[in-house]
Amino acid sequence: MIRRLHRNESGLSTLEWIGVALTALVLLSLIPQFRAAMDVLYENLVGKDKVAADGTPAPGVLVRGIIVAVSSIAIFWGSVFLINYTNLGRRLAFLTTGAAFFGFLAIVGLLYTVYAPRGIRPTLVAGLNAFQLRILPGAMMLGSLVLFAMFVAAMSRYEQEQSE
Repeated sequence: MIRRLHRNESGLSTLEWIGVALTALVLLSLIPQFRAAMDVLYENLVGKDKVAADGTPAPGVLVRGIIVAVSSIAIFWGSVFLINYTNLGRRLAFLTTGAAFFGFLAIVGLLYTVYAPRGIRPTLVAGLNAFQLRILPGAMMLGSLVLFAMFVAAMSRYEQEQSE
């Protein structure tokens, strides 16, 4: 019996193609010549990572920080989603990974709010006291808790739809 393929059954989805491309990029980064070429390209695009005479960092430091932060989140949580996707399916994998991500952020926000900072004393930071240093992680914790609850509610609704 021949049946028609639906759009989602006709090959790799866009997300899967992105995963294949990122896997190829990671494998290429193991080659020293490729890494050297990427370093030269990066330095030509954003400049060297040097500090100016007045102590301000070059724009390359900010760009490198953003690249590292975004790529680490994409690789870490993307790999979790990919593993869940192969075992749970697209929708449940998205809900499970989202709940885990925002649950983790809520825990990190709580720990930072309670125990931070461990370095210099908050009174030594210009213009910030101990309470003001905890406003941002506290807001992150509350926002993450709300999103965690939303993902858990969506998972519950999904499971109810599947059982009917």
